[in-house]
Amino acid sequence: MKASKGIVTCLVVILALAGLVLTGCAGQKAPAVPPGTPFDCVADGDLEKSIVPEAELAEFSCMFKKWEGADTLHFTVGVKNVSDQPQRFRVNIFLDNGKAVGGLIPRKTKKGLVEPGQVGSFVYPVAGMPEKPKSIMLKISTSSP
Repeated sequence: MKASKGIVTCLVVILALAGLVLTGCAGQKAPAVPPGTPFDCVADGDLEKSIVPEAELAEFSCMFKKWEGADTLHFTVGVKNVSDQPQRFRVNIFLDNGKAVGGLIPRKTKKGLVEPGQVGSFVYPVAGMPEKPKSIMLKISTSSP
């Protein structure tokens, strides 16, 4: 009798562990907005900005899109050149969970830099980020071509 109780207990534990392994991905948060729909990344009070005088933030939005097979957070950043010289801008986005993305606008300079009064933009995916961030630090600086 004691041996059969031990076997039953062991089987229940094995089945429970198998259930946890099989449903492990079910705990991930699904995006609250449909994929491809732009939304405000965070509330104004949760967005810290550091932008050089030569630049003006023309666009900053988020959306979830497929990237590497999963719905992933993407930032769309548009930077307007408010100086009197062509510019190249460096964008850095730091998230509350330690992740960071960024790059140059324009990415390549073959077609030139962002001319005065013009807007350059780029979309930055954040690998492994299936939910909205709680806070963001956005830094835009100039970069030499």
